[in-house]
Amino acid sequence: MSRLEAKKPSLFISDPLTKDTVSQSLSLLNRILKSCYGPAGRLKQLHNGVGGYVCITSQSSAILGRLSVSHPVLKVLTASVQNHIARFSDCGLFTAILCCSLVENFKSLHVPSCTVIKICKHLLSLCTDYLKSEACGCRVSVDFSNLKTLLCLVRSILTSKPACMLNATEVDHLTMLIVKAFMFTIPSRVETKAVLGKCVTVPVKGRRVLDSTVLPGLLIETPEIQFAELISVKRISSDTIKIALFCVSMSGDLFNPEEGTITVHHKISLEMSELNQLLNVGKQLVNDEVGLVVCQKVIHPSLKQYLKENQVMAVDRAGLSVMEPLSQMTGSKPIASIHSFSPSCCGSLKDVCTKSFGSKHFVHLIPNDTVVCSLVLCNRNETTWDELKRACETAEHVLQLTIKEPLALLGGGCTESHLASYIRYKTCGLSTSSFKDADCSQTQYQLIADAFCRSLESVACSLSHDDEILTDTVYGHCWLVPSGFPTASNWSDLLSKCGCGINRNTQNLKWRLLRPHFGSPTIQSCPKEPSVDAADLLTLDCFAAKYSGLQVAVETANLILDLSCIIEDQN
Repeated sequence: MSRLEAKKPSLFISDPLTKDTVSQSLSLLNRILKSCYGPAGRLKQLHNGVGGYVCITSQSSAILGRLSVSHPVLKVLTASVQNHIARFSDCGLFTAILCCSLVENFKSLHVPSCTVIKICKHLLSLCTDYLKSEACGCRVSVDFSNLKTLLCLVRSILTSKPACMLNATEVDHLTMLIVKAFMFTIPSRVETKAVLGKCVTVPVKGRRVLDSTVLPGLLIETPEIQFAELISVKRISSDTIKIALFCVSMSGDLFNPEEGTITVHHKISLEMSELNQLLNVGKQLVNDEVGLVVCQKVIHPSLKQYLKENQVMAVDRAGLSVMEPLSQMTGSKPIASIHSFSPSCCGSLKDVCTKSFGSKHFVHLIPNDTVVCSLVLCNRNETTWDELKRACETAEHVLQLTIKEPLALLGGGCTESHLASYIRYKTCGLSTSSFKDADCSQTQYQLIADAFCRSLESVACSLSHDDEILTDTVYGHCWLVPSGFPTASNWSDLLSKCGCGINRNTQNLKWRLLRPHFGSPTIQSCPKEPSVDAADLLTLDCFAAKYSGLQVAVETANLILDLSCIIEDQN
């Protein structure tokens, strides 16, 4: 009999934010995430310490998914950010850095948490109302009749992922492909409820990035032997091929004994019975003028041979991942039984051909109406390909979100610094009644507002890992000064454009160093809205993702600040 260990009492931790371990862990997490931020972000190598898969990345989805955190406060923070990433794909690092900075800055004020939370909610509402208003000076409208803005959005995402190891030519090439693939997924005929198509990523590792391409329709990988034996396909008309899609095994396997008992008559062969049934299915397919059969699983060789003799192409082992887009593309309904199916389950294609990329061979299914496409994604090795795939998926999701809300925010830290300038302007002239409503003193309100703005500015400063960051006093945008120049330099001689690229140094602008740890002067006027030129090469962020990230960061920080105790099971 094994020895029973006495049950340990639960661990009770009061005021967790006052403990040094929490402060140190939060500060360390913040430094790790800040060092990954932006196009010049430092890469992180993540592995489990006992071998296995090694991930080299700077993306929040990969980092937070593999980073092990033990403290409950950090678990709340990372879980909240991961939930945001699952919904929006983008702005994960922005959300996490802002949340960490808010908690650290508010904690250092020694103001009651209930007061901080109340004022912080008010400041958040000022930000969200401003971002939603027509007067917002840090957002741009997305015109789908002009692809410039979409290209800027995608390019900004790709250039912010240094682990992809892309040069400028490769970034431009992939940007065009991703936007082209996205356009393929938009239905040409919109009915009562429009449904976007799907872009399927086809991995080709060990090839140049410039070998990547987009093809309308679907690519299904096939073995070299089967590739060599592909035949001409039976057609209903010159541009129509009938297709049947099976999601059940057609290998002739016997029933699983775990599914029940089967009574078999004397001299009856189950194998032959199954094969005869498969051949009957083949005859029905031929009679129904089906030209292509795609099976998720395995097709029996005898059935394959029969179909081939009747000019019906058979593609098996297609896999689960292609079933949904193939059904959407062809209008066919997956057939789940070989014993009974209706001809109405069949769909149609425009054409079928073969393609080769490197050592891989594919059957290319070309639809009548392109709502499904294949992005053949190439990169030099597995590590960079994995990172590039995540970046392309993020870009695709951002474009989908932009259809729902055709807006974008200025990137390069300009939205954060502009928002900070706006909040400072709005809070500098508040009346005495506003402080009474918030149940706080003017000093407390100004301290909390300044900490909120410094947190926003710290995100903008995280984009620079070696250089100085300035902000102008007119638009409230970020300007990057190359490292190595003395702080007494004439800034006008060193600056060409702001972080997002919308403002050029052609005006008599005044700048100040953006140093969120030391506070900033009061803004006497509302930051102006710059003029947007459609031809500008702008750095942009997804509006929906950053808007949500701002809310998640502030609300999570408020939740953490409101923690009065932690009860942790020790068993």
